[in-house]
Amino acid sequence: MKLESRTLRVPGLVPGKEIEFDVLSDDAVIGPAIENGLWEEHETELFRAHLRPGDKVVDLGANVGWYSVLAVLAGCEVHAFEPVPGIAEIAERNIRRAEAVGRGRGVLHNAAAGAEKGTAQIALAPRNHGDNRVMDGEAPPDDLDDAEMLTIRVERVDDHVQGPVRLLKVDTQGSEWHALQGARELLKASPELALLIEFWPYALRGAKPDELLRFLNDAGFTLGKATAAPYPMSPDRILKQALARDPVKGGIDLYGTRGLPFHVAGAASRLRSLWRSVRED
Repeated sequence: MKLESRTLRVPGLVPGKEIEFDVLSDDAVIGPAIENGLWEEHETELFRAHLRPGDKVVDLGANVGWYSVLAVLAGCEVHAFEPVPGIAEIAERNIRRAEAVGRGRGVLHNAAAGAEKGTAQIALAPRNHGDNRVMDGEAPPDDLDDAEMLTIRVERVDDHVQGPVRLLKVDTQGSEWHALQGARELLKASPELALLIEFWPYALRGAKPDELLRFLNDAGFTLGKATAAPYPMSPDRILKQALARDPVKGGIDLYGTRGLPFHVAGAASRLRSLWRSVRED
């Protein structure tokens, strides 16, 4: 698959300025969202709320580097993992541009985050370039039956990044369990940690959906959905809501904290979260 990019000018990431940001030319999801001003509004707000200058951030499944750029602009040290070479090159350019105007620094690892070092096959989605999925030797699922396959590197986060880390983002299209298993030492060394993680039972590899939720719960995280007004949810409640969705399209972005405040968006958001916690199933 040939990957071509185009350059946007994005306002708002730096006060009073526009910054150049490259996206994939034919991407149907992430590129258009950034062109319209923002990618994953609620996740972005929660992510930015936990950034402090000098902190360390890990971005697993960086894609074109949106979250990594936010961290660099906030003065953080970010380690970004992106396995697809053409996409990693774009992320690298975006991170370097951010370094030119921000006070942070970024390290780009051209690899997938996994439980063990090695290689793997990844299925490249033809239009949604944020939906590339590592396979465990099987053929791509029906919703990716036209995907191109590519051999990529797999690395353990623990072999490249040492804690403590302030913020961990894991959006690896079903490889979240494997990524966390390769970051156990990092988790142990990070008692004050905010987390953004995709929870997508349909694509999850290496563990059952409830096993992933229990792992995070046992690790001390307060978890909820990454919304404008998140509220703490039990693993059972998260699983129930996730399984009630369309299996292919129904992934949930989760937000969690341990050793840090869960509510970071102000009093009005907290009141709304209390209301939602009562109203939702």
